Amino acid sequence: MSTDTPETPREDAPSRAELAARVEELEASLAEATTDDDAKKMSIIATKGTLDMAYPPLILASTAAAFDYEVTVFHTFWGLDILHEERSKDLKLSSVGNPNMPVPNVVGALPGMDRMTTKMMERRIENNDTATIEELVETSLDMGVEFQACQMTIDLMDYDEDDFYDGVTTGVGAATALQDMAEADIQLLV
Repeated sequence: MSTDTPETPREDAPSRAELAARVEELEASLAEATTDDDAKKMSIIATKGTLDMAYPPLILASTAAAFDYEVTVFHTFWGLDILHEERSKDLKLSSVGNPNMPVPNVVGALPGMDRMTTKMMERRIENNDTATIEELVETSLDMGVEFQACQMTIDLMDYDEDDFYDGVTTGVGAATALQDMAEADIQLLV
């Protein structure tokens, strides 16, 4: 039979202050755990490496990150050029097959037309004070966007992983990309 009464607490029992501190700690842990469950996720797959196709995944990723989305962009095939420090500074714009280009396909197929349309777009980007590909990649990385480089494509296209921007995740396979998409609220193929 215990001799403890409400007036005589056990010697090993925590004090009220200790219990209150422990309750506050548990409430903070619970709030943090439930906040993570509410996090919005976006998964983008970038497959193209032309100047006009580099902007959409970067703009969408950085904008979603600004709205507190957890963002992953999986780059595969020519999309890896966006993550390559040197190649990303020299992306081209194709003048053939784009119905919105100001030149007919037959003219766009002439030698030098891709170079000309690329220069026109680069001038437009500069005159409009639009961020460069490099600036968008670095801003996105600073905002916590995870850029993933497809390992199969790295091997297939003989990319050197050291040539990617610092912070790019390499060694990622399709299974990881699929899992990320399955968990995301928004999935995009660009």
